[in-house]
Amino acid sequence: MSTQEPSIEIRRWTAPQLDPAWIVLSAILVTLAVVAPHQATTSIAFTAKAVWGVLPFFALSIALSAYAKASGAENLIAKAFTGRIGLMILFASLMGALSPFCSCGVIPVIAALLTSGVPLAPVMAFWLSSPLMDPSMFVLTAGVLGFQFAVAKTLAAIGVGLLGGYGILALQRVGLLAGPPLRDGVGNGGCAGSKIRNPKAVEWRFWNEPARREAFANTARNNTLFLGKWLLLAFTLESLMVAYVPRDFIGSVAGEGGFLSIAAATLVGIPSYMNGNAALPLVAGLVEKGMAPGAAMAFLIGGGVTSIPAALAVWAITPRKLFAAYLAFATLGALAAGVVFQAAVG
Repeated sequence: MSTQEPSIEIRRWTAPQLDPAWIVLSAILVTLAVVAPHQATTSIAFTAKAVWGVLPFFALSIALSAYAKASGAENLIAKAFTGRIGLMILFASLMGALSPFCSCGVIPVIAALLTSGVPLAPVMAFWLSSPLMDPSMFVLTAGVLGFQFAVAKTLAAIGVGLLGGYGILALQRVGLLAGPPLRDGVGNGGCAGSKIRNPKAVEWRFWNEPARREAFANTARNNTLFLGKWLLLAFTLESLMVAYVPRDFIGSVAGEGGFLSIAAATLVGIPSYMNGNAALPLVAGLVEKGMAPGAAMAFLIGGGVTSIPAALAVWAITPRKLFAAYLAFATLGALAAGVVFQAAVG
């Protein structure tokens, strides 16, 4: 008989990660239930009604994102970075407005493009336009703010990309952006790099392959959970805005549609912007409170590119001069988009 003691595996307990969106949402509802029970009920009803109203657009946006992932349509971005540099900037801006990358998620792709030898100017065009619009964002924007606003934001995203791309090209030609575009030690983009250098063929009928069907299901599930929590939080915050923010206050700050109100909305978007999907209901609430359309456009464009998480990601991989140029073109683009849209809609 063996006298060896049985081995006992000891596993260290790790605390589950808490999601900030769910924490904030729970804290709001619990606080309302204690301090203002009537408003808690009102906010829940408001959020449920808002979610029901945007549900068809939300479902379509999820399906579009999952389809792009499963079919490999995201690999088409590599084709935008071939040819003459002037055309590359144009195609990169257009492709950026169609690609499913957020302001932080686009960073590995940018690193891959730059380390693959793609010129900085078209990369900057893609960099600026990509976080602002994509097919799923277009659908959600149309559902929350209207089709006209969605079209205008798409054109603004392309315009900001063109401004940044041709602006970088001009700065390079006068010698203001000499040197490598990435900081020392920045990697080559990993998986994103392989997609850029060796893009796989797109399989539009993805359902014929089990792996692609699984990718569709996983992407749809993950995006539903991610976007759903932010939309719930955003609609809850909108309900509080409707209840507690005086209409005259928003109108006095950003209701005239002048340059100062548009500039203020651009600057406010930097610290307060969460993500593109969560920002839509908040902006809709502000517009109902009297925010000018141009100021709303400037907030969405400026915040989408220069929000604190996005800015920190850019700061981490670029030299200081390039970081300053990135912020400058994003801010100028947001101001221009707000002014033009305000003039167009009156």
